[in-house]
Amino acid sequence: MYAPQRHRAILDALATEGRVAVSDLAEQFEVTTETVRRDLDQLDRRGVLARVHGGAIPRAAAVLEPDLASRRDTRTDLKARIAAAAATLLPLDPEAAVQLDAGTSTLALVPHLSERTGAVVTHALDVAQALLALDGPPVHLLPGRLRPGTGAAVGAATVDAIRALRPEVAFLGCNGFDAEGLYTPDPSEGAVKTALLQQAGRRVVLADSSKAGARRLVRIADLEEIDVIVTDDGLAPALRGELEATGVEVVIA
Repeated sequence: MYAPQRHRAILDALATEGRVAVSDLAEQFEVTTETVRRDLDQLDRRGVLARVHGGAIPRAAAVLEPDLASRRDTRTDLKARIAAAAATLLPLDPEAAVQLDAGTSTLALVPHLSERTGAVVTHALDVAQALLALDGPPVHLLPGRLRPGTGAAVGAATVDAIRALRPEVAFLGCNGFDAEGLYTPDPSEGAVKTALLQQAGRRVVLADSSKAGARRLVRIADLEEIDVIVTDDGLAPALRGELEATGVEVVIA
């Protein structure tokens, strides 16, 4: 099937289903997931759909995000691999402070913190609850308004609290990344993520390859403002080269 035929089929599926998944389309068209991602990126640039984590939705629905429960059940094995790889970047000193962003990838990192004795800081309610269940490191939950859908504290109080901290490392999630920067759809969460990046000694981003090339409303940071991206082997070699050319270390889980 030629690219124009795939594009037509993708748009037809969106019209009837309201969402398409990269893995499903790759199986349907008998092509690689990378080919499907290129198709979706081309259609996104034409403005006829909107790229989201793992697939695409109609452009009119682009402001919507998958809820937390849906994201927890998506690509769980891959997130576990990425979290395990990210755990190797934890400070050697168990008393060093660590900060965790909201998100299901950072949530998957929590089990790797059970032996730490230093403070673990987060603005995400589910991350804090998972940390408490470890009965391990002291947990600090930042103040702010809890955002529906993500359970993350946002707003001026959250940003001000982050600016008073200097964790040795911060682990962050994002909704998209490319050779220019990191992206998220919500301005309030974007402000929190930007503050996290500005205050941490080392900045580590956890993002699977389905987020590669996806741009959202808010640009969290330029690539030069992060140190490491932990992703998977679905990342296109060309993009990996562009990331590394900016000085970002790319860790493949």
